[in-house]
Amino acid sequence: MELEVRHLRALCAIADTGSLHRAARQLGVAQPSLSTQLRRIEHELGGALFVRARTGCRPTPLGRLVLSRARPLVAELRSLVSEARAAAVGGRQLRIGSTASRALAGWLRRLRRHWQEPTLHMDVSANALLRMVADGHLDVAFVHEVEGSPLRVPEGLRVRVLVQREPQFVCLPADHPAAAKPVVRLADLAHDRWMIDPTVDGEWDAVRRVLRAEGLDPRILHGDYHTAASLVATGEVVTVVQPTSPSRAETAVRRLHGDPLGVRLLLAARTDTELEGVYPALAEAYGEVARQAPAYREWLERSGSGALVPALP
Repeated sequence: MELEVRHLRALCAIADTGSLHRAARQLGVAQPSLSTQLRRIEHELGGALFVRARTGCRPTPLGRLVLSRARPLVAELRSLVSEARAAAVGGRQLRIGSTASRALAGWLRRLRRHWQEPTLHMDVSANALLRMVADGHLDVAFVHEVEGSPLRVPEGLRVRVLVQREPQFVCLPADHPAAAKPVVRLADLAHDRWMIDPTVDGEWDAVRRVLRAEGLDPRILHGDYHTAASLVATGEVVTVVQPTSPSRAETAVRRLHGDPLGVRLLLAARTDTELEGVYPALAEAYGEVARQAPAYREWLERSGSGALVPALP
């Protein structure tokens, strides 16, 4: 049997899903067919590529070697097909991935000056977006790395830091007693319910760690941040927010005393050329929203960190 790209794609799917059953569903084939294909590939390469157990499949040392060479080949083929299709319709379409950010609108607006209408894929998981870039599904990804929870950056990706440490603020009801202060202590929120999105890589652990360090054990609800924003407005919860988030009539965005929570903002791509092509527009867009957020701008000016935020005078 001669190895083909479809065989490499199957190996990547098995490794990514950790299961022959899930990989078969992802590839749109029957599991017995995939099992047979895997045996033939292993026979061709001279050894087992995965250890099969009741808990799933994990790569053997030989499997890890093969996957390290297979992933770039599969990704390059995807890129070739995508770029060829874009060229056939008059130009390349930029594929962007991002975690939530108020800088996105300005970034996209600036990119449209030089690219076709970019596509946008949103995901709360920064690790998932980085893997999509490595696999060729996305060209670039703008993600945040929660302090204390390093991201799993796939080998070969190029990464550029946009902001080394962005403090995370708190959003609370506008009529909350602590909202009258420009800086809120965690102790001021000891009796409040918090809402955290546990699917955001590292965030649940970071918030719990910070609260425990203050000797606090408040009730924490799990939910997405759109739901959290609605519940903050009705006085049900408080939640962590990005410092660029605006206060509204029913809510107040405030700095946390001591800035205990922070994230690092990163832009990732497969090549330095791709990074350099989109980074300046992102830096300008981020600086724009930083200037529009009074609490964050004041924090930057008082901390002397204005120079760390791109395009912020």
